Amino acid sequence: MGPLIPNGIIPPEWNFVIAILIGIVFGFTLEASGFSSSRKIVGTFYGYDFAVLKVFFTAALVAMIGVYYMDYLELVNIEELFVLPTYTWSAITGGVFMGLGFVLGGFCPGTTLCAAAIGKIDAMATMLGIFIGIFIFSELYDFIEPLFDSSYLGRITISDSLGISPYWFIFLFAILAVITFYVVDVIRKRVKKVFY
Repeated sequence: MGPLIPNGIIPPEWNFVIAILIGIVFGFTLEASGFSSSRKIVGTFYGYDFAVLKVFFTAALVAMIGVYYMDYLELVNIEELFVLPTYTWSAITGGVFMGLGFVLGGFCPGTTLCAAAIGKIDAMATMLGIFIGIFIFSELYDFIEPLFDSSYLGRITISDSLGISPYWFIFLFAILAVITFYVVDVIRKRVKKVFY
């Protein structure tokens, strides 16, 4: 819960309760935004609907600004935040499989759960595929572990790898977002509209 529990504003016992409430609100928001529709998700790949791209771009930008602003206010110590370690080849391989799953199933994992919760059969089939994929991965882990652990770069961020200040990266990311939004709007206007 961000800085609220470590700073004693909210007692730790409320951690899971608040997490469940946030999950419910997140699921409701996904459904209300139409993100439980596979057509909306794959619209990004076919060029007729870029709402998903815009939402996640905006979410990443807001999260970055929020975290660094809380660090500035000394509500969060940025140095103590957990950064996932980077394994280049396993990230690329996982990204390829994830992208194929997006196009074939029409959902990301979060929207899969949202759509399955409202009874969409294609989402339930996608969930089954996710579970099968998890099972295959776990059974073949000993075989693919060399790939999984290869090209370890440590706990680095994009700003670390580019050698620039995180604040400059946020500024450049904001510019990239504006340019991306403009470009995808141009693409969307040239692609045949899909009504759903």
